[in-house]
Amino acid sequence: MGTGGQNGLRPGKGNTEGVTEGKGKTDEVTMTSNTDASASCQYRCIECNQEAKELYRDYNHGVLKITICKSCQKPVDKYIEYDPVIILINAILCKAQAYRHILFNTKINMHGKLCVFCLLCEAYLRWWQLQDSSQSIDPDDFIRYAKEWDFYRMFAIASLEQTAYFIGIFAFLWVERPIRAKEKLNFTLLLKALLLSSYGKLLLIPAVIWEHDYTPLCLRLIKVFVLTSNFQAIRVTLNINRKLAFLAILSGLLVESTMVYFFQRMEWAVGSDCAIYKSQDF
Repeated sequence: MGTGGQNGLRPGKGNTEGVTEGKGKTDEVTMTSNTDASASCQYRCIECNQEAKELYRDYNHGVLKITICKSCQKPVDKYIEYDPVIILINAILCKAQAYRHILFNTKINMHGKLCVFCLLCEAYLRWWQLQDSSQSIDPDDFIRYAKEWDFYRMFAIASLEQTAYFIGIFAFLWVERPIRAKEKLNFTLLLKALLLSSYGKLLLIPAVIWEHDYTPLCLRLIKVFVLTSNFQAIRVTLNINRKLAFLAILSGLLVESTMVYFFQRMEWAVGSDCAIYKSQDF
């Protein structure tokens, strides 16, 4: 499947580092290769999840040809020709092909920054809820609840709850590991996938800014969307069935709920999702 020029391929979408000269029928053939990458950084077919050595071949004179997977006989990664907006829409729709493209065939190193930003959004929501639940005529109370310490405390609690959620997922997968075939779990890649798939938390800020009567419903839908994205990320990263991925999510929620219960017993105003839903009426 050739293209008329290089405009059909977005820079950076095919990991073009490590281009080597080919030795086919002509000396003008070049192709992408991962010879300088480790075995864990190999490309993956977005359709069948099989490893691939290259995503496309770059022929001189502006001719590109997408590599065909030897297993499923389909293009290894059709998204290398897609616009980033289309890729984002497919990721929002939780398509496994889009997740494989993002996790395996691109080099995205923004998961750390995205995690911090999502935690800031969640901390702001809890901080806002803390002020809203303590209505008082005395303006000094507003100043007291607007202190930076309260926001930092909400950020720390949100971080601990998310850590507990991830620990629950990792613990279940580690215990379940001997039951499966002898496969090495890449927990670093799984953590990256979970952080990237939690981007739905960014919607918490608009839900607070445009506040109206159905804000609690929006928060529930955002929570469901984040869990669905995490579920798909686990399936794609570890190539496991839906049942195991669903049980992993449940394990994470169980540990997270235990952490929330502990904070409530300590009489900390955690502003968690459960507390928010109970304190507001639909």
